[in-house]
Amino acid sequence: MKSLSILAIPLLFLSAFNFQEMPSVTQRNNASTSQNSIYSYSNAINEVKKSVVNISTQKKVTNNIGNHPMFNDPLFRQFFGDLYNNMPQDRIERSLGSGVIISSNGYIVTNNHVIDGADKILVSLSDGSKKEYEAKIIGKDPRSDLAVIKIEKKNLSFAKLGDSNDLMVGDIVFAIGNPFGVGESVTQGIISALNKTGIGINDYENFIQTDASINPGNSGGALVDSRGALIGINTAILSRTGGNHGIGFAIPSDMVKKITSVLIEKGSIDRGFLGVGIQDITDNLSNLYGGRTGAVLVNVDSNGAAGKAGLKIWDLIIAVNNKPVQSASELKNMIGSFSPNEVITIRYIRDKKEYTTKVKLDKLENNEIAQTKQTQNNNTSANKNYGLSVENITNQMRQANRLPNNLNGVIVSSVAKNSKAQEVGFEEGDIISQIEDIAINNTKDFNNAMKKYQKQAKRILVYQRDGVKTLVLD
Repeated sequence: MKSLSILAIPLLFLSAFNFQEMPSVTQRNNASTSQNSIYSYSNAINEVKKSVVNISTQKKVTNNIGNHPMFNDPLFRQFFGDLYNNMPQDRIERSLGSGVIISSNGYIVTNNHVIDGADKILVSLSDGSKKEYEAKIIGKDPRSDLAVIKIEKKNLSFAKLGDSNDLMVGDIVFAIGNPFGVGESVTQGIISALNKTGIGINDYENFIQTDASINPGNSGGALVDSRGALIGINTAILSRTGGNHGIGFAIPSDMVKKITSVLIEKGSIDRGFLGVGIQDITDNLSNLYGGRTGAVLVNVDSNGAAGKAGLKIWDLIIAVNNKPVQSASELKNMIGSFSPNEVITIRYIRDKKEYTTKVKLDKLENNEIAQTKQTQNNNTSANKNYGLSVENITNQMRQANRLPNNLNGVIVSSVAKNSKAQEVGFEEGDIISQIEDIAINNTKDFNNAMKKYQKQAKRILVYQRDGVKTLVLD
């Protein structure tokens, strides 16, 4: 799981494209005990099956070796003519995926990775015909791994959306797609988990996890409930062999609806930028925030939207526009409903007091985060009470550890075995850049901060190999 996240916010707003939606779920039926009847979902999924299409893409792969000027030399062709003629030429790379028709006039939603880089996109319907329709790209969003394509055909069967907010673990679901290019396939399972994040597949993750088999070629296909309502777009599986191990992920229909609407209207998504790094509340941090949940700021760009609004490192964001924030990933997805330059209200906790501020979101240009300045000093400091030793960062250390020139702090040179420092998660090579409200530029700053806060629990901002974290020593 990444501890440092840069909030890139998709522009999601009401659009002129209208989905036809299923009614809300009001009843769930138990299994029948009759001995002369069986449960079948054939009728329930019969219509939605017609909306799932096969997507075949073609991409021209250029042989760059053959384009080298040397191969145009007449002497080369004279002496190596056979070799030259037998060299691999440009080739066409093909791949298969699935998609779901969402309107009668040919709009199709799929995964971005299914059509990314394609020179030609061909769509086959599920009507058994051999005809292929060439599709054009309407819009794509790599960060959510969603894309919209369109074919020129009318009166198509299309999927009706269910509300993914109504889902519960244990609900029966069906994955429909075109795995391996062998034609329509339906697999059945249940919802194994909801709101899954930190998988590392997309920048924006709020997956439905299912044990319904999602095989190669199912990407972009439909995940439907027992009514036949589209509740997700199948995206990925976790597998060491490439086969199905019962852990599949689908993008929920609520996210699909919002992002697809914008792609159809604009072709792309403009993203706002909050300019912060965030992490979840850990067990040892919880007491410092009165047991509250939310997203802890572990980096704030002073020139970014959050910095200009007065937010600081270790502020705990607990609500956005009065909607509670439970975690860092939830904050990231929640802000996805706002656009650049939009003003939002953030409620946060600082020093055990609650505050509210308004933030005008910037537009995302890049992922850079402002850091403090470089320091050069060769002193060493050890804190025996915690089993933690630190040194100032030298140019040699920067090169050896590949540290950015603008990353300031002290480097952890050793952590005593079975010490308090080891227990809370310190590792050799960590960079300590802040202790409570004191920025750490050298070992003198480190010693002063440890002395100032020696009688209380201390939040320490640490850059580790897998991101930025807040560790607590008490």
